[in-house]
Amino acid sequence: MSSALRPDSNQPMRLIGQVSRTFARLVDAPLRELGFSISQLPVLVTLKKAGVMSQGELARVARVEQPSMAQLLSRMERDELVQRVPDPADGRSRLISLSAQASSQLPKAKRVMDQTCNQALSGLTLQEQTLLLDLLLKVDANLNHALDQMLQQRS
Repeated sequence: MSSALRPDSNQPMRLIGQVSRTFARLVDAPLRELGFSISQLPVLVTLKKAGVMSQGELARVARVEQPSMAQLLSRMERDELVQRVPDPADGRSRLISLSAQASSQLPKAKRVMDQTCNQALSGLTLQEQTLLLDLLLKVDANLNHALDQMLQQRS
C-alpha cells in the first residue's frame, strides 16, 4: 500500500470502519436474495444459538437500545424471520425465536459470510490471522468497556 493511501498510524479505527463498510457492501446483495440484511445477522445468529430469548436479552446481547431492537424485531416478524410468543413466566413479555424460513436460509447466509471472510483474509498466514483476531478482540474489549461506562453514567 502506498504511503499516500496508508491511514495515519494513530487512526486505525477509520480503517476498521472502512473495512466493515466494504464487507457489508459485498455481502448485502447475496444476503438480500436470501431474505436477510446484515443488520439482522446478530439477532439471527443469537437466536440460532440460544433458541428463544426475550427482546430485552436480545437488546443486551446486540448492545442496542430497546426501541431499536423493537423496531428491528417488528420488521423481522413482518418478513417472517422471527416469531413472537407470549412468555409463560411473564404475561407482559414475549419470547422471540427463529421462524422455519429463517432457519432454513441461515446456512446459505453463513456460506456467503464465510466466502467473503475468506476473500478478506486471503494472503494472510494463519499466524497473521491469529494476530489480527487477538488485536481486534482487544479493541473490541476496550470499546465494550467504554460503552459499559457510558451506559452506567446514563443510569
